[in-house]
Amino acid sequence: MNIVREQREQNTSLIKVTVGEQDYAQEVDKALREYKRKANVPGFRPGMVPMSLIRKMYGKGVLAEQSYRKASNSVFEYLQKENIDYLGDVIPSEEQGDFDFENGTEFEFVFEIGEAPEIKLELSDKDKLTYHKIKVDKKMHEDYRSNFLRRFGRLVDAEKVSSDEALTVTLDNGEMKVEDAYVGLISMSEEERKPFVGKKVGFKTKVNVNELYKNPSQRAACLQVKEHELEGINPEFELEITKIRKFAEPELNEEFFKMAFPAGNVKTAEEFEKFIDAQIESELRRESDYLFTLEVRNYLVKKADLKMPEAFLKRWLYTINEGKFTMEEIEKDFDQFLKMFTWNYLQKHFIKADNLSVSKEEAEAEAKALAAAQFAQYGMPSAPEDMLAGYAGKILADKEQGQKIYEKLYETKVVEDVKSKVKVTEKSVSADDFAKLAQAL
Repeated sequence: MNIVREQREQNTSLIKVTVGEQDYAQEVDKALREYKRKANVPGFRPGMVPMSLIRKMYGKGVLAEQSYRKASNSVFEYLQKENIDYLGDVIPSEEQGDFDFENGTEFEFVFEIGEAPEIKLELSDKDKLTYHKIKVDKKMHEDYRSNFLRRFGRLVDAEKVSSDEALTVTLDNGEMKVEDAYVGLISMSEEERKPFVGKKVGFKTKVNVNELYKNPSQRAACLQVKEHELEGINPEFELEITKIRKFAEPELNEEFFKMAFPAGNVKTAEEFEKFIDAQIESELRRESDYLFTLEVRNYLVKKADLKMPEAFLKRWLYTINEGKFTMEEIEKDFDQFLKMFTWNYLQKHFIKADNLSVSKEEAEAEAKALAAAQFAQYGMPSAPEDMLAGYAGKILADKEQGQKIYEKLYETKVVEDVKSKVKVTEKSVSADDFAKLAQAL
């Protein structure tokens, strides 16, 4: 076997591997014997098909497969032995010639690799980055407070409609009469609520239920029928308001605190307001951390200025996706891909250079935090520890979700590592200005 490396332009190399009969003969014979053992050929008992016939039937394909496998494995062994760092994967070269597996015994396989560029990054306090912190304003506090209390509030009778009340109505079109139908204004836009605002019990109006509820499932619930029964119903109804109820926030008393905070971490109105601010700050911090990660990524990608084998990477993407995307489609999104690919490559550099690692405990804690956030969305702000632990275990057991957890934690470690080496200035900005900064990246 002979292996030759030819360095080419655009940071690529060709690896030419010549394999002869002595390299693949043993593997070919073994594969053909396996075919002989399993072959089911009319006129012959199982396992008794002559090897000459087996070679005639399968020899060419087996030779092609085994010689390629031998060459391919040899490339990886060569790259490891020579300590050659490459990007993506080894792919067949466009310069590959034809093969004569019918008559030939020696074959040259040509592979291509994208050479990994050397990273030379020196970071110091001369490298300056900005950490943008979102200011907590009164509206944020009130909105979060209102949404939180809504989970523990109750509906009470109201004299008239003011904004997002819950209406009990009677719907009648002469053919069908629905009493105690529910119309929730909270799910409607301000424009859709306008006909009801200011109205009292007894108010009557004409409505088209298809326009009132464009979603079939909501429309069926309102009319108290099943979805398949909607067809044929005249959508024009007279609507009469029979009851108006509005959301009433719970009193901030002992009963509320025990229900909302079973762990006992919040017991007074003052502590509750501080809790709201802390929750908002925690969520805003995640937004700030995310934006800072993007800024670190962009800064390092630009500063490193790595010469990536772009032409190779495009061919590699086309090859590994097995033609699912055209070269034109790959070209269209390539700039964004290259930025992320380069960022991942830089992350590996910092992980290796600074011995960064993620422990099992850290992954479990992150999975628990994810589980807690999901439970909170469903009205359980304080899910039991055993429930969180069980859900976190399922998240980590899922290969895709578990990998994302580790990738996120490694990225966080890299960003913190970089942050410790450069000068970071914290700057408070409004939510609107923050959104503009995020949109620009």
